[in-house]
Amino acid sequence: MCGIIGYSGPLEAKKILLEGLSQLEYRGYDSAGIAYFDTASDIRLIKRTGKVSVLKEACAQEKTTSHCGIGHTRWATHGGVTDANAHPHRAGKVTLIHNGIIENYHSLTKEFSLEGKLISQTDSEVAAHVLNHFYSGDPGTAIKSLLERVEGTYGFCIMFDDRPGEIYGVRKVSPLVAAYTRSGALIASDLTALIPYTRKYFVVPEGCIVKLTGYKISLFDTGFSPVTPEITEVNWNMDSAMKNGFPHFMLKEIHEQPEALKNTILPRMSKGLPDFTDDAVPDSLFTDCRSIHMAACGTAMHAGMAARALMEPLLRIPVSVSIASEFRYEDPLIDEHTLAVIISQSGETIDTLAALRLAKSYGAKTLAIVNVKGSTIARESDFVLYTHAGPEIAVASTKAYSVQLAALYMIACRMAFVREKFTRHQASSFLTGLLDAIPAMEAMIRRKEEEKNLVTHLIQHRDAFFMGRGLDYAFSLEGALKLKEISYIHAEAYAAGELKHGTIALIAPEVPVIAIATQEHVFSKMISNVREVKARGAFVILLTKEHAQVDPGLADIHIRIPDIDDRFTVFPIAVILQLIAYYASIGKNLDVDQPRNLAKSVTVE
Repeated sequence: MCGIIGYSGPLEAKKILLEGLSQLEYRGYDSAGIAYFDTASDIRLIKRTGKVSVLKEACAQEKTTSHCGIGHTRWATHGGVTDANAHPHRAGKVTLIHNGIIENYHSLTKEFSLEGKLISQTDSEVAAHVLNHFYSGDPGTAIKSLLERVEGTYGFCIMFDDRPGEIYGVRKVSPLVAAYTRSGALIASDLTALIPYTRKYFVVPEGCIVKLTGYKISLFDTGFSPVTPEITEVNWNMDSAMKNGFPHFMLKEIHEQPEALKNTILPRMSKGLPDFTDDAVPDSLFTDCRSIHMAACGTAMHAGMAARALMEPLLRIPVSVSIASEFRYEDPLIDEHTLAVIISQSGETIDTLAALRLAKSYGAKTLAIVNVKGSTIARESDFVLYTHAGPEIAVASTKAYSVQLAALYMIACRMAFVREKFTRHQASSFLTGLLDAIPAMEAMIRRKEEEKNLVTHLIQHRDAFFMGRGLDYAFSLEGALKLKEISYIHAEAYAAGELKHGTIALIAPEVPVIAIATQEHVFSKMISNVREVKARGAFVILLTKEHAQVDPGLADIHIRIPDIDDRFTVFPIAVILQLIAYYASIGKNLDVDQPRNLAKSVTVE
C-alpha cells in the first residue's frame, strides 16, 4: 500500500527518487522519505510527514549529489503519522524501506532484545534491526536469514553502509518491479515510477533477491543461483499517467472510460461474437463449470455484483460474489466444477490474491480479470483477461469498474453462446448492445455540468441514500461507495423493495435520495418506492432512461440517460454516479484524488 522507488546509476538520484515518489503518491501519502549515498559514500536520510511536496522542500536544502538511493511514501499501518515512523529506517549498517506487514514483529522484538532500541513504532524498523543482526558483509546471506525469520508480507528495498551504489530488493505478495535502462537501474512498487525511463520491466519473483547497481541488475534465488527475469513490455505511455490538462486524475479517468471500453472489447470481437482465443481462454472453461464464484474487494466486488445480476438468470447456474477478505477465512462451497473469477485492478490486492489461492486449493479453475501485466494474480491464475485500461491514478476507481464490467459482460455472452442459452444472433445482438453503451457514456460525459449543478443540495447533508431494483440496485452499491470515498458523506445503497422493512425510518425531510430506475420490468415498482420516500420529504434525484414516463414533481432533479437496452444502462449510470461523487468532493474543497485514510492498492490486511 506504500510507494517504493530505488535508483542506481549516473543521474542525480535525489531527483529521480523525488519524481518517482510524486508518481507513486497515490499509493500512500501521510509521510515520505529518501535515503542516498552522498559523495563521501555515507548514507544520508531525509523524511517528513505530509505529502511528497513537503519532502521536496526539505531536500532542496541538500546540496550533496548522489547516484544511488531509495525512497518511500507511506500509508500508516503500524504506528501513527510521525517523522520517526516515516521510512526509510536505519539500524546499524542497514537502511531499509518496506511495504507490507511483519506479523511477528512482537516476537522478533523480544528475540533480538530490541526493547529500548527502537526509535519508531513500526514493524519495518524491527525488520531493519533483525537484518542488521545477521549482516556481516554478505547482503545475500543476511537477507536470506531475515526472510527465514519474518512472517507476513513484504516488499523490501535495502542499502548497506559498506556497499555504496548497491540496492537489494526482495518481496512476498507486496509488488516490486525492476528495470535496467540507459539511465541506470530502477526498482519500484508500481510501473508509473518506471515509465519515464523504460517500457520494459520485470516483476521481481517471490523467493528471489534482486541486486541493483549503476551497471546492471542481477537476480538470484535464495540459494544464490542466477535467475533469468521474465521481461514484460508495458502497453501504455507516460501521457496516460499524467493529468493532461484535467484538474484531477479522477476527472481525466472518467473521461477515459469510453476509450478504455473500446480497448477492452474490440480486440476480443470476431465475426460479431466475443472471442477469447488471443487470451488463450478455452470454451471448455465455460462449458465444464457448474457454478461461478467471483471474489473481489471494493469497486471490483461491485462489478461482480452487477455481473451476477446479469449472469445468473441468463446462464441458469448458481453465480455468487464474495468479499475477498471474508472469502479467504470461510469454507466456501467450491470444487473442481466451479469457475472462480478473481477481479482486481492492480492484480496485487492481498485479500483477492489469498482468495485466488484458496479457490485453487479447492480444485476450482481460476480466471483473473486484471489490468496490470505480470501482476501476481495474473501470473498465478489459470487464465487471465487483461482489461487494457491503462494506469488508474485516482484512489477512487472509475474506469477500472467500467472495463471490469465490460470483461464480465463479454464472459457472460460467450458462456451463454457456448452453453446454448444464446443463439448466434442473440449473442451478436448482446455484443452490439454492449458497444451501444460507449456512445451513451460519451453523452453523459458531455453533459457533466448537470451533475456539477445538482451537488449543491447534496453536500449540505451528512447522509445520502441510493436505491434501485435488480441491476439498478447493483449499480447503486458502487455509487454509494464513490460518494463515501471522496466526499465523506455517509451514503448507503438499498434494494428499493426493502425500504419499508426498516430503512424508510431513516428518511427525513430534505435527505438526498438517489433513485435509479432504468429496468423496465420493475420500473413501476421502483417509481412506487420513489413516491414513498418523496411523501416523507426526501430530496429525490431520479435517474431514468430518456423516454421514461414520470409524473411531474416526483423528483427534485431528474437526469435522463440515452435509451439503451436495460442490461447496459450501468455504463452511462456509472458516469453519472462518478461525477456526482467528484463534484461533491470539489464542492466540499476536499482532495479528490487522495482522500483521507485511503490508498490505491491494498497490499496489506
